Amino acid sequence: MLPSGVRIAPLDLAARVDEALRVQAVAFGLSEEEVGIRRYIVQRHMTCRGARALGAFAEDGALTGFVYGMPNDRTHWWSTIVEPYLRAGGHEGWLDGSFVITELHVHPGFQGHGVGRALITGITDDAAEPRSILSAIDTESPARGLYRALGYTDLARQVHFPSASLPYAVMGATLPLTRR
Repeated sequence: MLPSGVRIAPLDLAARVDEALRVQAVAFGLSEEEVGIRRYIVQRHMTCRGARALGAFAEDGALTGFVYGMPNDRTHWWSTIVEPYLRAGGHEGWLDGSFVITELHVHPGFQGHGVGRALITGITDDAAEPRSILSAIDTESPARGLYRALGYTDLARQVHFPSASLPYAVMGATLPLTRR
C-alpha cells in the first residue's frame, strides 16, 4: 500500500529529467558529474522506440520516485555489455522479447512503503513483451529482495560495466510480475 497522498502516474521524463535525477542522486549516491552524464543518457533513452516512464508523485506534485524502460534492443550499449554474460549462462535469449527496466529509484524517505513495487509493476503491466530484464548491483539489498519477490531470478552475476566500480547481476522475470 502506497503512503498517503502518493500516486503513480505517467511521467514526462524528458521534461522532468532534472527532478528525476535529483531523486536518483539521493537514492543512489551520485556525484554532480555522474548526474550530468546520466542526464544525457536519460534524454537519449527517451527518444528510443517504446520508451516510457512512470512517476510517484506526492500530494504537492513533487516526484518521489520514478521508473523508466523500453523494449530491449540488442544494439543498445547495455545489451552489448550483458550479452556475453547471458550467453555464458545459456540465457542469451532473454535479450529478445523483453522489456528492460532501465532505471528505478525511490527517494529514501519513501522507500519501504510499496512505491518501488507500484512503479515497476505499473510499467511492466503495460509492456507488450512477455518478460522483463534489468540489472542491479550484485549484492543482497532491499532492491534485489523486491525484484525476487516480483519473480525476477538471476540470469547472470558478477557482470562488469566499464563505468561501474561494483559488479551487477542481470535478472529476468516473465510477465505479469508476481503479486503478493
